[in-house]
Amino acid sequence: MRWNFLALIGRVVLAFLATAGRLAIFTATGVQHCFLPPWYFRLIGRQMMSIGYYSLPVIGLTAFFTGAVLALQIFIGSSRFNAESAVATIVVIGITRELGPVIGGLMVAGRVSAAMAAEIGTMRVTEQIDALTTLSTNPFKYLVAPRLIAATLMMPLLVLVADIIGVFGGYAVSTTKLNFNAGMYLKRTFEFLEFEDVASGLVKAAVFGFLIALMGCYHGFNSSGGAQGVGRATTNAVVSASILILTANYLVTELFFAT
Repeated sequence: MRWNFLALIGRVVLAFLATAGRLAIFTATGVQHCFLPPWYFRLIGRQMMSIGYYSLPVIGLTAFFTGAVLALQIFIGSSRFNAESAVATIVVIGITRELGPVIGGLMVAGRVSAAMAAEIGTMRVTEQIDALTTLSTNPFKYLVAPRLIAATLMMPLLVLVADIIGVFGGYAVSTTKLNFNAGMYLKRTFEFLEFEDVASGLVKAAVFGFLIALMGCYHGFNSSGGAQGVGRATTNAVVSASILILTANYLVTELFFAT
């Protein structure tokens, strides 16, 4: 019984190491093709439109209501200590440092990573990727690199929009429902906002965008088993992208703000 348990642990460890190795090789190959010509600018532009422009509605709605709820919760909590004036400061710092990048990244992961995995996975199971190789077209150059470049470039822009809309959501609730003076609220917002707050969020967004595209491409590229395999790849892409976003969020925060 003891040896069976040890064998099970060994199989799990070996499977994890094999998966980590495949992912590392896939990442290195994909990043390499991002910097080597030729570049398919039309494909990159199409992916930027798909990832950026078409994600604006979900990002905007999520950011607005996140900022609104954050203002309400902070007001309720700070009123116990007569510190209601801190609402504007905490809202803008919370949105720009954490909530804008993380919630935006998770929402985009649910939309974009799943779409990439489904598209590339369908190409894999229908042998279209093999056809690209037969036609002397590198699948990494044609499928992976444009998505990695587009997601890495567009996520900071999406998060910047999310920051603005999220802060506006807190402003709208604070001035209409919580009876804050509009001028004083804006004054405290800009008075305590620092460049490092926004910059850290944008760096996080670029990292999250890369991870979102990487997981979508990786799971789609390695899918198998027909329609069921494509569905499994789509689920795995969203779950793994979300986990990596939360992990990377801590690491980047530690990098920027650790004392």
